[in-house]
Amino acid sequence: MKARLYFVISLVWLSLATFVHAQTPSREIALTFDDLPAAGMGVTGAETLEMTAKLLGTLREQRIPAVGFVNERKLYRQFGEVDQRIKALSMWLEYGFELGNHTYSHASLSRVRLKDWEEEVVRGETVTSLLMGQHNMKMRYFRHPYLDTGRDLQTRREAEAFLVGRGYRIAPVTMDAWDWMYAGVYEDARKRGDATLQQQLLNSYLEYTGQVFDFYEKFSKNLIGYEPKQVLLLHGNWLEADHIGDLLELLRKRGYKFITLQDALSDAAYSMPDDFVGEEGTNWIDHWAITRGHPPMNTPVFPQWVVDRSKALPRPPTQP
Repeated sequence: MKARLYFVISLVWLSLATFVHAQTPSREIALTFDDLPAAGMGVTGAETLEMTAKLLGTLREQRIPAVGFVNERKLYRQFGEVDQRIKALSMWLEYGFELGNHTYSHASLSRVRLKDWEEEVVRGETVTSLLMGQHNMKMRYFRHPYLDTGRDLQTRREAEAFLVGRGYRIAPVTMDAWDWMYAGVYEDARKRGDATLQQQLLNSYLEYTGQVFDFYEKFSKNLIGYEPKQVLLLHGNWLEADHIGDLLELLRKRGYKFITLQDALSDAAYSMPDDFVGEEGTNWIDHWAITRGHPPMNTPVFPQWVVDRSKALPRPPTQP
């Protein structure tokens, strides 16, 4: 009797597992991290090393490929800590990851002249290219600061031609849950030992991330007929260093497999017509939709309480 009961239970469990698997679509995503060696204004060289080691340790342990995009001006924020910040960048390569260019000082293409922006790109190669060379690698990816591709189409196309001439491929973004907005508030709570607020921020971040993915998975399928290989925008900050494992688990539950940026960009979607321009940047699914005359409507609303707390934070003095 017991054997028969166990057999029935096993059949039910197997049927349920098969149903759940069938309901979870097969999805792929590449992880990218901006504003290296560390996002935020008040992160010391020692903190940068600690944060980088924690973030990359989790990614390496779980075998998650990633590309980090560098603002080399951040290397020189505080005298005496340049070596530590360079070491943090080296750690990305030593752990088996890749680095790309994010301009020297995070310059927006809509706020500076094209020629000045081009100089920003070149200056952003100085240290990173040397580090890459030590690992027999060449810089091949560029990420627009603020996702700003240019205020007009001529500027955008000229900038793209310049990047291609220097051997770059632009790294697009399709998923962005604004971890940078959470990060400053989280870092402040972390320094003050406010564990309750840290948990509240994490819960909100994961919930909002889920809302963003819900919206753009459906929107992209309606727009182009399928969900493309996604590219997720993250940042080098303490929120991700402490909780990247939670984010990875959320994505796994949504059916995502983690792939390289190169693999993601093999998707035909990234070759579709894209004439988006504007004073502010946005993700590439929006690009394709706006190009087709179907701008997204009723996108997820970012939690206002996080915005308010972020604006209320004291701002450190500007570093040279």
